[in-house]
Amino acid sequence: MLPAQKNTIAVLLADAVAPFVEAGANLPPIVLERPKAAAHGDLACNIALQLAKPLKANPRDLAQRIAAAVQADPRAAGLIEQTEIAGPGFINLRLSPAAKQAVAREIVTQGNAFGCQPLDKTKHVLLEFVSANPTGPLHVGHGRQAALGDALANLLATQGWEVYREFYYNDAGVQINTLAISVQARAKGLKPGDADWPEAAYNGDYIADIARDYLNRQTVQAADNAPVTGAGELDDLEAIRKFAVAYLRHEQDIDLQTFGVRFDRYYLESSLYTEGRVEQTVQALIAAGKTYEQDGALWLRTTDYGDDKDRVMRKSDGTYTYFVPDVAYHVSKWQRGFTKVINIQGSDHHGTIARVRAGLQGLGIGIPADYPDYVLHKMVTVMKGGQEVKISKRAGSYVTVRDLIEWSGGLTEGSARENLSDAAREDALRRGRDAVRFFLISRKADTEFVFDVDLALKQNDENPVYYVQYAHARICSVLTQWGGDPATLDTTDLGPLRGDHALALLQQLAEYPDALTRAAEELAPHAVAFYLRDLAGSFHSFYNAERVLVDDEPLKLARLALLKATRQVLRNGLAVLGVSAPEQM
Repeated sequence: MLPAQKNTIAVLLADAVAPFVEAGANLPPIVLERPKAAAHGDLACNIALQLAKPLKANPRDLAQRIAAAVQADPRAAGLIEQTEIAGPGFINLRLSPAAKQAVAREIVTQGNAFGCQPLDKTKHVLLEFVSANPTGPLHVGHGRQAALGDALANLLATQGWEVYREFYYNDAGVQINTLAISVQARAKGLKPGDADWPEAAYNGDYIADIARDYLNRQTVQAADNAPVTGAGELDDLEAIRKFAVAYLRHEQDIDLQTFGVRFDRYYLESSLYTEGRVEQTVQALIAAGKTYEQDGALWLRTTDYGDDKDRVMRKSDGTYTYFVPDVAYHVSKWQRGFTKVINIQGSDHHGTIARVRAGLQGLGIGIPADYPDYVLHKMVTVMKGGQEVKISKRAGSYVTVRDLIEWSGGLTEGSARENLSDAAREDALRRGRDAVRFFLISRKADTEFVFDVDLALKQNDENPVYYVQYAHARICSVLTQWGGDPATLDTTDLGPLRGDHALALLQQLAEYPDALTRAAEELAPHAVAFYLRDLAGSFHSFYNAERVLVDDEPLKLARLALLKATRQVLRNGLAVLGVSAPEQM
């Protein structure tokens, strides 16, 4: 039901209860839930059970009296068709057909804004996600993180949040030095397996591509940085490092654009050192008495904040452990005014949560103990042709996001792929992107996920994204077949929508705003994917049971108006997930 209708019913129940309690007494909150069985009505309330004991009343008798008062209230006319008492004292309510039909009118009136709350400029949230090391292509784990982070950002925006997306580049440390050495070795003509090939070097074909472009003095540019031109000098490791990082950042930019993910800012780990933020953070913790020295190392008293043991901040060789720049980075977030921060990271980051929060608490600058929030996701297993895929020619040791998008769009190696037109290739990439995003969002972040490429390619009800998109395309087809002006449906009399399947579909549509709100509160974009599958199921059931283009003109127009409203909600929900709503399949 619509939020306004739900609020009205809650007020009706509260007013009906008021005469039974003492003036000024605090009433328990009115909780309205959808019964598990549709036969039990549209809403259920347990307020009589909550009040029975303090009022020393029989709960069923109290429920009867509350229900009678609700039905007698003039505000219930046209909204509540029937009330009944179930079990020990639950109040079940059935909405009138007119109340259910009102949702279709509301949807077409609000359009893309249906389900959304107005922007509240006092609600700022920073989402950090992907944050891949610029040492190779984005892998499928980054893909899951990108899909989750982008969908969560869209979801929070529907609830009035002003959302800021940030990508943190780990462009400092041992792995960057390893990248430079790997490219240098390739530039000198070495390859994996050679006697002089560095033991820890990266082996993917992309290293050879970087070396080739560096030697050819090519120019590359990341989204937020100045162009970098390859120096071509084999012994200038710093020049190789700068070029390799810029090259891979540019490659990752392309992958993210292909995936339909954007960021407001790219924050460089190296800037935390060049701007002195890491050293300032360390000195502040020392001054606050939160550190001590032992065995030549500097330790942080993380046990003061619930950690199982204290942690090393600065090793005996003078270098900092990896969580120290993380603390400095989150101080930056706080100082930039982001009191609400959400990090979407792999589950292997679980151990850093206590350390980062301990460091922030130790600074004593007013940061809450639960800052930042975390959404941790598990990794993805890729299946193709019934076999697990573990490596990529491009990356050398893992499946990349680009691989997954291309495979899921039906783009395979060979002459058939080379002969595709630009439009056909774009359409294949769109299908692949849609499948990858929907699939990677369709499970809770903390659950293991098996991505089945063969399933993503299927064009039937087994494929969840196809199932939802086909519902949208089918509606477009019916409206085209009708041939009328869809705008005229906005004022159509919806009274003929009284069949069970039509009313069930209307009920499903009405739940969309609450579904968004719950998903945002729980940081659970997968719930939107669940909702869309249920909505598509309700539509397909309606469509198969009740023919739309009938001879009865009022009935036909009412059913077409219902289809138009359904199309709008499907489109809105898919947009939250970053998935397209094709008009043809």
